[in-house]
Amino acid sequence: MPYLNSPVVPAGTLARTAQPALPADGGLLLRPWRSQDAPAVHAAFQDPVMHQWHIKSCDSEEEAAGWIAQWRRGWEREREAQWAVVDAGSDELLGRVALREILLGDGCAEVAYWTVARARGRGVAVRATTALSRWAFEEIGIHRLELSHATANEASCRVAEKAGFAAEGTRRSALLHPDGWHDMHLHARVRGD
Repeated sequence: MPYLNSPVVPAGTLARTAQPALPADGGLLLRPWRSQDAPAVHAAFQDPVMHQWHIKSCDSEEEAAGWIAQWRRGWEREREAQWAVVDAGSDELLGRVALREILLGDGCAEVAYWTVARARGRGVAVRATTALSRWAFEEIGIHRLELSHATANEASCRVAEKAGFAAEGTRRSALLHPDGWHDMHLHARVRGD
């Protein structure tokens, strides 16, 4: 049975091109992950704050290398798009920003991010999320981006708000963390906001 509407973003929009590097304000660059980033990813996940707000741990550089390979395949499959957030001058890893759960036909995706400990409080997540959102709306044609975080994660809530994601509500008991079930705030931006 045919759909009544055409896909918002046609299949193949991502896969037919190489993943781009995206400049962001303040000397940041969002670039595709490289296999040599594995030690820095592993080091980032040794930070206790990562364990507090993320549901994964990274036990080795080999595991981080596997994640990077998976992230690169996500672009080809048009299911996720992951970038390393680096200092444009030094290529120092400052964090990660991503589109997850991409549904091109529906024109929506979920934004996710993390920053390394030394980059926190410097606006890195806000600038990276803003640059990624601009690209998703203007270059790809995504219509809606969602962002969710644990309600207790006030820093992540500030990132969402500063990046223009309006609060839409609370998803009760929505994600299991090591310390139990967390309520999650849902934020969103739509094209034209």
